[in-house]
Amino acid sequence: MAEFIVHQFPCLSDNYGLLVHDPATGDTASIDTPEAGPIMAALAEKGWTLTHILNTHHHGDHTGGNMALKEATGCKIIGPHGGGIPGIDQAVAEGDIVNFGSFTAKIIETPGHTLDHIIFWFEDQNTAFVGDTLFALGCGRVFEGTFDQMWASLAKVKALPPETVIYCAHEYTTANANFALSVDPDNQALKARTKKIAALRDAGKPTVPTILAVELETNPFLRPDDPGLQQAVGLAGAPISEVFAEVRRRKDNF
Repeated sequence: MAEFIVHQFPCLSDNYGLLVHDPATGDTASIDTPEAGPIMAALAEKGWTLTHILNTHHHGDHTGGNMALKEATGCKIIGPHGGGIPGIDQAVAEGDIVNFGSFTAKIIETPGHTLDHIIFWFEDQNTAFVGDTLFALGCGRVFEGTFDQMWASLAKVKALPPETVIYCAHEYTTANANFALSVDPDNQALKARTKKIAALRDAGKPTVPTILAVELETNPFLRPDDPGLQQAVGLAGAPISEVFAEVRRRKDNF
């Protein structure tokens, strides 16, 4: 089976730029556009031509480079419906299929962080680009939606195949690990992962991408059904959505 190439590089203070390249067709997509300069530099370094922008949501650190990149390359911008994506050519919704080169992505709506948030799931590539819905050991802050919406969105991510490679948009993992230990202190897999994360960051290496199976074991925002975590936040036996909401509130104030 043909495979695409993903090139990841830093943007802004803690964002990642992501270019996805199809060697068969030459098509190249930018997953969100934190800033145009580093994306153009990465395209030049690779010798790739930008053909698509795939936006996950409307926040400026995800769409800030849209118009400059479109003007420079004539690329097609695909993103969520709702009217907030600069320069959008194709608005997509739950269950839609996006064609990119030799590949297709299924759109999964994940409101919560924003009401328009979507993720791009390339099932044949075992890869999901999740924007700010899920982070390594974290999840997005609930800005526009509700805690119930955010939990329902994360449940959709949980339902993907465990081997799915998860590309998120920010390098937040060290802070997320410190918080995770505060609500899931007896999780041995989390303790071991925290040491690996520290070693990666000390070496100047990214902690992204991650694997869904690893997140299911260690990410407290995917584990509100775990009895130990429920006990740690004082909500043993409570509805899962309530436990999630309490964990998210604690992170907001951590």
